[in-house]
Amino acid sequence: MRAFARVAWILLFAIGATDALAQTAPTIKIGAFLSVTGDGAYVGAPQLATLQLYVDLINKQGGVNGQPLELFYYDVGIDMRSAQTAVHRLIETDRVDLIIGGSTTGAAMTVLSLIEQAQIPFIALAGSTALISPVNPWVFKTSPTDRIACAKILEDMKRRGIARIAMISGDSGFAVSMAEQCTTQAANYGISIIVNTTYPSQTRRINDQLARIRAVPEVQAVLALDFGSTPPYLAEAYRRSGAKAPLYQTQAQVTEEYLNLAGDAAEGVRMPVPPLSVADYLPDADPSKRILRAYIDAYRKHWDVPPNAYGAYAHDAILIAVSAIVRAGGTDKVAIRQAIEETENFAGANGIYRLSAQDHMGLDLNCFRMAEVRNGTWVLIE
Repeated sequence: MRAFARVAWILLFAIGATDALAQTAPTIKIGAFLSVTGDGAYVGAPQLATLQLYVDLINKQGGVNGQPLELFYYDVGIDMRSAQTAVHRLIETDRVDLIIGGSTTGAAMTVLSLIEQAQIPFIALAGSTALISPVNPWVFKTSPTDRIACAKILEDMKRRGIARIAMISGDSGFAVSMAEQCTTQAANYGISIIVNTTYPSQTRRINDQLARIRAVPEVQAVLALDFGSTPPYLAEAYRRSGAKAPLYQTQAQVTEEYLNLAGDAAEGVRMPVPPLSVADYLPDADPSKRILRAYIDAYRKHWDVPPNAYGAYAHDAILIAVSAIVRAGGTDKVAIRQAIEETENFAGANGIYRLSAQDHMGLDLNCFRMAEVRNGTWVLIE
């Protein structure tokens, strides 16, 4: 068995192990900048909780190469300037060996030049395809791209015979990137976007945009793209409007907060979901199911609440990072970067990672499953 697969397997079942670290061992420094508070808290808070959990578990298991992990983190909200400041501190003051973070697309994208200049391995948690295309030698990601998410949505629409849609999106980095990816791919699935309207993200002033959509009877489905506070309100406003066309939303809505806020309005909404959201419905042969059960159980035991899909991105990032450090034999940044790039057949919470010099994410279309909200939860429809 390859070293990285063995390390991941051991760590997943390290609950309750005895602390075997020598107190004088030098630490391996993991840096993180995350959206722990504010509009991105539902993304960044479970990511931080996951990193803290696994740093603790790994240290109880004996650390990495006999050295304890040390986590340095900054809460940057959704402010891009704060993200830049945090990364400067992680690199120059904290002198970390590797960075995980960028809960949002804007935060992750804005630090890429700093990462490249410092030549430090960076595993991004945000979804934008632009983070890894074109490939930056120092930048990797564990969250599925918005391109894959759009492909899953359009594939489902085609299967349902939908050919003419309306697209309504916010102006956040995530929404803009999603809209670009969906627009680029639509024709490949025989789908035309006959209404395309936008609004300022984190607003409730969307009635004019919804009225534009309702005014075009040829619309067979509506695709809403955004994250944060607007999507659950949009679902509610859409239902109140009496619209009958199916509503699709994004992977950013795969949270309990969305279900609670949207309530009955979420019923029937379709979206691409990561495996964690439908873990109980996965077949036993699915390679992610065992990983997910261990992660969910460990998270519940430590924090007394279940993780969400965003936490799973951090789960895979920390285990891929540790695996790379083991295989690199230390904290040389060039060696760690090379080891991450050589990760293959790594079973994570989001699927099987097969990274290469040409692909710094390594996930395929199966990292998302199409689901529909029924009775207040996500149900597989494929």
